[in-house]
Amino acid sequence: MPTNRKYRRDQSEVSCCLKYLIFGFNVIFWLTGLGIMAVGIWAWTEKDTFSNLQRLTNVALDPAFILIVAGAVTFIIGFTGCVGALRENTVLLSAYAIFLAILLLLEMTAGILGFIFKDWIKQQATGGFQAFIVHYRDDPDQQNLIDWIQEGWLQCCGIEGPKDWDRNIYFNCSSAEVGSREACGVPFSCCKPQPNEIIKNKQCGYDVRKPDYNYDVAKIINDKGCLPAGEEWLERNLLVVAGVAVGIAFLQILGICFAQNLRADIFAQKSKWGR
Repeated sequence: MPTNRKYRRDQSEVSCCLKYLIFGFNVIFWLTGLGIMAVGIWAWTEKDTFSNLQRLTNVALDPAFILIVAGAVTFIIGFTGCVGALRENTVLLSAYAIFLAILLLLEMTAGILGFIFKDWIKQQATGGFQAFIVHYRDDPDQQNLIDWIQEGWLQCCGIEGPKDWDRNIYFNCSSAEVGSREACGVPFSCCKPQPNEIIKNKQCGYDVRKPDYNYDVAKIINDKGCLPAGEEWLERNLLVVAGVAVGIAFLQILGICFAQNLRADIFAQKSKWGR
């Protein structure tokens, strides 16, 4: 009897290469999702959001919440693929393939709808960024995100220009009457880097939108709004963006095919063993 069992194991229909390829890839995916979710939860903890949920101005625009959701989705997909491949569990492998297929379908739908309704999406992006501006000082995550977009990524100021910062109570010109030093100014992330600048001047945007300000504003702020800058960036990097999108879609299709092949091997093995 032991000899017969050994013979059956040696004649396994399941490809070890395919099995551990799916397992290894999804271990990375799983840990990545766990890390992203942990960062989001840590950010919420730092802001004391869990004990004071009313502080949330718009949960859908909270970067920490987005990280938690993205991390949770990544974690679940990685978990089903990882455990499903390791334990040769056809249910989990089937769930893994379905999750990837749904994700791929959503991405394709978003791409098609984004092309068709680009004007509507532009309006939504404008409204979302304006909401960020309104709550710039209320949420440190949103503040850091805006500063990164304006200073590091798009080199812009406001969604359509520096005047957008009138939407914020601290930067509105009328706030000068109540003693706000930032009134009629812009955040430091709107300032252009100065030559040989080592330490960033956090006050470089003070007073730059005052009508009687005699400084050359063009030298210290980027008067191009983030919406036009984002459109220019997309046009310049369209091939790169398309290449990344196609690469991600290819990996997802590959994952679906591999999971289905492994399931077929498992079913063939069970049929061979009479299960």
